[in-house]
Amino acid sequence: MVPRYFFLTKGVGVHKNYLQSFELALEKAGISKFNLVSVSSILPPGCKKISKEEGLKYLKPGEIVFTVISKNATNEPNRLIAASIGCAIPADKNQYGYIAEHHSFGQTQEKAGEYAEDLAASMLASTLGIVFDPDSAWDEREKVFKMSEKIVYTTNITQTAEGHKDGLWTCVVAAAVFIP
Repeated sequence: MVPRYFFLTKGVGVHKNYLQSFELALEKAGISKFNLVSVSSILPPGCKKISKEEGLKYLKPGEIVFTVISKNATNEPNRLIAASIGCAIPADKNQYGYIAEHHSFGQTQEKAGEYAEDLAASMLASTLGIVFDPDSAWDEREKVFKMSEKIVYTTNITQTAEGHKDGLWTCVVAAAVFIP
């Protein structure tokens, strides 16, 4: 089975129990009613990004659904957590792309998102033979990647949250959901 489509989604959940906070985060992301199977980071050649709303139309409750998922949780009051998915799509439709998951503590939504996007783009660039300085800033590498005309699109979806003030479990998720 090779997915033809994928969508990105995110959510946050808060509850006194860890597992229920995770379930609520999946519910906010719109994917709690599926049997999620975590897969690695390859975006199949020609796999097209669609909206979450469109993607959910193809799926049925209880269906086994393949995802690249990032999650993070805390029960520490005010602790900043992030879950992010970065995506890099090659210009050549016959070439596979990359999806990278990242989860962190203390990173803003922007920083966590840039990091995940950079991870995906750097993995794809390495595969495509694009020469770049891994120590240069993301903005510089992004220019090199796009100027090579081998990487056509990068993006990320990121969910951040601060730990609940009363120590309830706070869980964040971000996911790339594949559709056959």
